Amino acid sequence: MKITRIETFAVPPRWVFCRVETDDGLVGWGEPVVEGRAATVRTAVEELSGLLLGEDPRRIEHHWQRLTKAGFYRGGPVLSSAVAGLDQALWDILGQSLGVPVHALLGGAVRDRVRVYGWIGGDEPRAVAAAARGQVEAGLTAIKMNATGRWDRLATPAGLREVAGRVEQVRAAVGDDIDVAVDFHGRVGPADARRLLHAIEPYAPVFVEEPVLPELAMHLPEIVRSSVVPIATGERLFDRASFRTVLDAGVAVAQPDLSHAGGISEVRRIAALAETYGALLAPHCPLGPVALASSLQVAFATPNFLLQEQSIGIHYNDGSAELLDYVVDRKPFAFPGGSIERWERPGLGIEVDEAAVRAADARGHDWKGPVWEHPDGSFAEW
Repeated sequence: MKITRIETFAVPPRWVFCRVETDDGLVGWGEPVVEGRAATVRTAVEELSGLLLGEDPRRIEHHWQRLTKAGFYRGGPVLSSAVAGLDQALWDILGQSLGVPVHALLGGAVRDRVRVYGWIGGDEPRAVAAAARGQVEAGLTAIKMNATGRWDRLATPAGLREVAGRVEQVRAAVGDDIDVAVDFHGRVGPADARRLLHAIEPYAPVFVEEPVLPELAMHLPEIVRSSVVPIATGERLFDRASFRTVLDAGVAVAQPDLSHAGGISEVRRIAALAETYGALLAPHCPLGPVALASSLQVAFATPNFLLQEQSIGIHYNDGSAELLDYVVDRKPFAFPGGSIERWERPGLGIEVDEAAVRAADARGHDWKGPVWEHPDGSFAEW
C-alpha cells in the first residue's frame, strides 16, 4: 500500500481538513489547523507531503518521527498542527486497512462512552444562566464558560465581583449535579489569576482553564497552591516536553489538542505522561468532526480521561457551518445523557461527506481571531 495523493481543504467556519489517498482506494482524513492561521498550515502540510507520497501509510511511528524531526528547525504550532492532521489520517487508514477502530490499535477500549461538554456565553460572556440551562436541556452534564471578556491589567473590585457573580449565576441555574468549567483564556495576569480563583472557589468549578499564558508557566506552582480549584492547561502546548513543565507545577488536567499537539501519536504519549503525575486528560477541541473523532478515539482508550470538549453550537461557528455539516451520518456524535457512545467502525469511525467538504472549500474562509485593545489603545489579550 502506498500514499498517492494528499489534499487540503479550508472549510467554514475556521477549519482545515486533509485527505490522504492510497493506491488501493483507502482514504484517511485529518484536521490540521491553527485557528486564524489556516493558509499557513495548509502550506506546511504541502511541504511535509513530500515525506509521505509513495510511502506505506501504515508505518505511522516511522512517519511521525520523520515529519517532526527531519527538519533542523522543529516544533511550534504550525508544523505541529500540520503533523497532527497527517497523523490522524494515517491512523484512519491503518484502522480501515485492518477493519478495526483506532482505539483498538491503542490498546483497546477502557470505557463505553465519553462524557462531553459544550460552551456558553461567548468570548465576552453574557446571558450565561439562560445559556447554561439550554445546554443542560440539550442533554449535557458539563459546560464551560469564559470567566471574563476584555480584562484590565489589574482587576478592579467591580471586575472581580462581576466574574464571581457570573459563575454564581451559572451554578444557581444548573445546580450542583452539573460540572461547570471556567476558562481564563490567558487573559489575566498571575496576580489576578489568584484573586479570581479565590473569588469563584465557592461555586466549585470542575476546573479553571489556562489561568495564565503559556509563557508565564513559571507562575503555575504558586497559582496551583493558591486555591483548591483544579487547574487545567495545555491547548497552546504542542509536545510532551512542554507538558512536563506544567505537570511538574501541579496542574490537575492536561488539555492537549489533537489537531495541534502532534495528533493521536503524541497525545496518547502526553496522556500517559499525565497519568504518571496523577493528572487527568481533557482534550481541547473547539474544532471540526475529524478532530473530535480523533479525540474520542484517544478518550476511549485512555484510563485517565476526564471530559471531552466539542464544538456543536459554539459561538465561533456563528451560523456559517457546524461540525455535523461535514459528516454523512450524524448519529455517532449524539450525546444522550451527556456522553457519546463508543464507536466500533473502522479507523476514526466517521464518514466524511467529501462532496460537502469540496463545496465548502470552494467558498473557503479567512477566519481570524479578534484583536482586542485596552481602553488606552494598547494591545489586550483575547
